Amino acid sequence: MMTVAAARRLDDGACCFVGIGLPSTAANLARRTHAPGLVLIYESGTIGAKPDRPPLSIGDGVLAETADAVVSVPEIFNYWLQPGRIDVGFLGAAQIDRFANINTTVIGPYDDPKVRLPGAGGAPEIAASCREVTVIVRQSRRAFVERVDFVTSVGFGSGPGDRERLGLRGSGPRTVITDLGILEPDPDTCELVLTHLHPGVTLEDARAATGWDLKAAPGLRETAAPSGAELDALRALTGRHPSDRSDRS
Repeated sequence: MMTVAAARRLDDGACCFVGIGLPSTAANLARRTHAPGLVLIYESGTIGAKPDRPPLSIGDGVLAETADAVVSVPEIFNYWLQPGRIDVGFLGAAQIDRFANINTTVIGPYDDPKVRLPGAGGAPEIAASCREVTVIVRQSRRAFVERVDFVTSVGFGSGPGDRERLGLRGSGPRTVITDLGILEPDPDTCELVLTHLHPGVTLEDARAATGWDLKAAPGLRETAAPSGAELDALRALTGRHPSDRSDRS
């Protein structure tokens, strides 16, 4: 559901900065369904990659073999990303707060953390400079916190005006897709509000998995279930068969 919902947010012809994992799977699903002209850019320097399977890392050879062009990492960041030439960036998160700030650095105090996470990578630049950002993360009180322990990638800071004050080029996170629903920032407060619930999920379920007082948007809707064509394309991409138990979980 997360992968399909994320794929639907990508427009044909858009330029998308893709991360490994669910973001990559979602972007490649979009390219196989409604957005064949979607241009996939990976941090390793591949532009227009067309992998026939989910890549194992940004250094997977299938990305370079199928790309329209391969450039250096500094060029990807300095020429393509930082000037605002990329439409959509996909990010994951260990923690995310009500203003869509992301933590992938540490859990607990920075100088004496409970857990040290993989770190920033290119995420801060993606969050700052892509025209908009989509975040994919499973929803739980452990991940959806009142305030992140460390701001790795800025969403909306402390609220309206912070991105402008910091001189960030992009508009920030426009969509947060979880295993329970879809959240979007309120246009006035920048606080994440629930706009869609996935099939079988209740508002109480979503609120119980959120570490702040989650608000629902007027006209809260149910996410459309995956179509047969979307499921067939996803199974072909990931190599899963309909009888695979994990495919139904």
